[in-house]
Amino acid sequence: MSMRFITKDIHAYLDYPVAAGLIAMPLLLGLGQSAPLAFWLSVVTGIAALVLTLLTDHHLGVVRVLPYKLHLAVDGAVGVVFVIAPFVLGFSGLDALYYWVIGATVLAVVGLHKEETNA
Repeated sequence: MSMRFITKDIHAYLDYPVAAGLIAMPLLLGLGQSAPLAFWLSVVTGIAALVLTLLTDHHLGVVRVLPYKLHLAVDGAVGVVFVIAPFVLGFSGLDALYYWVIGATVLAVVGLHKEETNA
């Protein structure tokens, strides 16, 4: 039995709240104490995630021009960037913890993606 259970539909439902969270959480948590970029990286990524979701070819996409596989690849890249950002950009404390947790979560979601079957 496969542990992969996050379908394209489930992923689509996660996209909008995740984008909103990436935009709002830096303000709510007071990110940017160790480096101003720790605040803005999440906000800009959240805006980009919203645009990506709006353009993705899934049932909640508005203008479905980007393939879902591209969306997953971008999510994976964001996860990797978020995990390494604290090391490369000098984030510490809550700033670093935020990026490590979000990055690891994004990578887990991408890793738990269930391939679509052509039934």
